[in-house]
Amino acid sequence: QVHLVESGGGLVQAGDSLRLSCTASGRYYMAWFRQAPGKERDFVATITWSSGSTYYANSVEGRSTISRDNAKNTVYLQLDMLRPEDTGVYYCAASAAFPHPYTSPREYIYWGQGTQVTVSS
Repeated sequence: QVHLVESGGGLVQAGDSLRLSCTASGRYYMAWFRQAPGKERDFVATITWSSGSTYYANSVEGRSTISRDNAKNTVYLQLDMLRPEDTGVYYCAASAAFPHPYTSPREYIYWGQGTQVTVSS
């Protein structure tokens, strides 16, 4: 059984920063998704374990950084210059193999419980 534990969400103001963390019970390809109320779950960012290559959604590119600590099986998502439209539940997702396409939530088997991020204007 794979466990993903997220932390770091909260209530912030527009322009603030947050860092989300996700620790897995093993080594997996991991990604972040977010879901706003009444909307679909959207891809945010992912990072590969081997090369550390990163991929971002257009909506967050330039304002976010995904990184990892292999020794801790932990992935981080730094969110800067937050906007009200960044509000939502942020989920950590994991897959044993690199998902194709990595942007589709259907390609990930394991999910964390989610952490709420609320950005006020």
